[in-house]
Amino acid sequence: MEKQNYSILINAPKEKIWRVLWDDNTYRKWTNVFYEGSYAVSDWKEGSTALFLGPNKDGMYSIIDKCIENELMSIKHIGMVKNGIEMPPDEESKKWSGSEEIYKLAEKDGVTELNVDVDVDSEFAGFFDKTFPKALDKIKELSES
Repeated sequence: MEKQNYSILINAPKEKIWRVLWDDNTYRKWTNVFYEGSYAVSDWKEGSTALFLGPNKDGMYSIIDKCIENELMSIKHIGMVKNGIEMPPDEESKKWSGSEEIYKLAEKDGVTELNVDVDVDSEFAGFFDKTFPKALDKIKELSES
């Protein structure tokens, strides 16, 4: 695993960006750049489970490791989901189980920096380097409108 960092400056208050990140309607819009039709099932509360799914109900399940509203969301990925069912760990999921995504918001003078740290398997680093900036651009667009 290697840690990748992505950031963007957004002309919007951090509260609005937080809603764009985690409200179902806008979450679906910005994550669509990773996988068309993707969505999440979660209450986004610390200690809760989050299911990250595609239209076929396959994906992964994670734990909300830390949540400070409007400031920090830390997500720890655990395992795979098949047909909407959390699967026991297998050799493939053990390779990335425990990896994290950490979203941080810091606002100054009406401009908010969104900073994202992602643990990435080296074979997917190129995909994330190409796709994450597009996701951040979509978050910026949704937050500034």
